[in-house]
Amino acid sequence: MISLEKRPQPSRLWTAITPIFAVVLTMVVGGLMFALLGVDPIEAVRTIFWDPLFHPQFAGFSRPQLLVKAGPLILIAIGLSIGFRAGIWNIGAEGQYIMGAICGAAAGLAFYPSESILIFPLMILCGALGGFLWAMIPAVLKTRFGTNEILVSLMLVYVAQNILISVSTGLLRNPEGMGFPGSRNFKQWDATHNAEIIAGTGMHWGVVTAFIAVIAAYVLMARHIQGFNIRLSGEAPRAARFAGVNPARIILLCLGISGVLAGMAGLFEVTGPAGQITGNFNAGYGFTAIIVAFLGRLNPFGILLAGLLMALTYIGGELAQLMLSLPGASIQLFQGMLLFFLLATDVFTNYRIRFGKREAA
Repeated sequence: MISLEKRPQPSRLWTAITPIFAVVLTMVVGGLMFALLGVDPIEAVRTIFWDPLFHPQFAGFSRPQLLVKAGPLILIAIGLSIGFRAGIWNIGAEGQYIMGAICGAAAGLAFYPSESILIFPLMILCGALGGFLWAMIPAVLKTRFGTNEILVSLMLVYVAQNILISVSTGLLRNPEGMGFPGSRNFKQWDATHNAEIIAGTGMHWGVVTAFIAVIAAYVLMARHIQGFNIRLSGEAPRAARFAGVNPARIILLCLGISGVLAGMAGLFEVTGPAGQITGNFNAGYGFTAIIVAFLGRLNPFGILLAGLLMALTYIGGELAQLMLSLPGASIQLFQGMLLFFLLATDVFTNYRIRFGKREAA
């Protein structure tokens, strides 16, 4: 008989190695999927994980893109991880990302064509505010009426997507765009362009903010009393209440931080790589960041590495679609396998397998 026996306490070894197992299993099962699609699995996995970094033909372009793709993933995942540590499940970061981009872009466009150096900082603040206010909707509903933050935050993503389509064809549409949907191009406006700080590296202000967020999250969670309260609320809610921790305050704090970081990620993306508000501006970073958060074990530095790995699958996936004619859906499925196998192998953190005969009744 095979059974699962609960460990007295979570295994530190399995906690450390399950992300590695998840990546290896994803490569193996993903390779089988690619083989069924008629593509050499070894070549496909090499194209995704190796060629963007080391192939002489592609590395020059792909390496800077690694930071460009990783920036918003890390920034959003850091905010999500703080809530997840407290047992608050914000699944709507994609909506907060979109609303941050809309609010920040609107603030900048209101001053067109001014070249004031104050416009970009104002856009960052408005982007953060937009994400914060959108996150406060599920936060307030949960604290006042006990609603489920998973459902509310997720449903708000679709509301944000419709608002995005509406403003890109209406309120924020470029009046000089000959009727085409989309805002003015921020890359053509120096005061609002989130350009590379060091040319050819992919390092823009969004990436810098992501690195700062990693350090700040570590200090908060490991060195600050508020981080202790957050962890206690997630691990032992009753003990947290007895210790005087206010659950409503923790909910507002965690969702607020998550909304601010997601909104800033949206603003940095729309003023940098994306360049403008369009109906298909959102690239799914808010959902992918959930995978990044768990792959990084909800640890800020783990999230930094997981964000770089997930960014590599984005770049390598695009390269595989181009070079091997793989469908885009297969790359999305490949990325989803990471979370699936992480959750599957995570069972062994809290349980061990026992082999033996069934006892007689």
